[in-house]
Amino acid sequence: MSTLNHQITVAEEAIMNKIYVVRGQKVMIDRDLAVLYGVETKRLKEAVRRNIARFPEDFMFEMSKEELESWRTQNATSKEDKQGLRYAPFCFSEQGVTMLSCILNSERAIAVNIQVIRVFSKMREMLLAHKDILLKLEQLEQKTTAHDKDLQIIFTALKKLLNPPNPPRERIGFKRSGEE
Repeated sequence: MSTLNHQITVAEEAIMNKIYVVRGQKVMIDRDLAVLYGVETKRLKEAVRRNIARFPEDFMFEMSKEELESWRTQNATSKEDKQGLRYAPFCFSEQGVTMLSCILNSERAIAVNIQVIRVFSKMREMLLAHKDILLKLEQLEQKTTAHDKDLQIIFTALKKLLNPPNPPRERIGFKRSGEE
């Protein structure tokens, strides 16, 4: 392993902050990947276009104008931030990012790619762990909902016992004529 691989480290948070959801997929856009790889966005796009057969739709797609506008408003991009986004960006899924390492064959691209793939893997593991927690919470909620109904019945019965209705009671004892 070369010494360059050890020197290039990108914070996981920096990578996670560059992962967006577009068309229901977690993707990274060309501009952010170009910065991480240390190349111009234009050169990254050129390399992809030269090797377009390696990038089926589930690996890479280009944002539509509507998606770009929606993405800009959701991510509150500033005027400075729009500089690299005059054109709709290429969006790369995890597999697309992996494929980029094949066409961008520099040591930096390979080292950064390894980090990006590790972040995607960690995110997938976290999602699976959260799914298990959510499932257990849903099961607990269903149990408590059933118990809520039972508790409501018990509380209603207890209230009746504590506050019985007061019907007029018949007097007991000796009754004189004309009294009732």
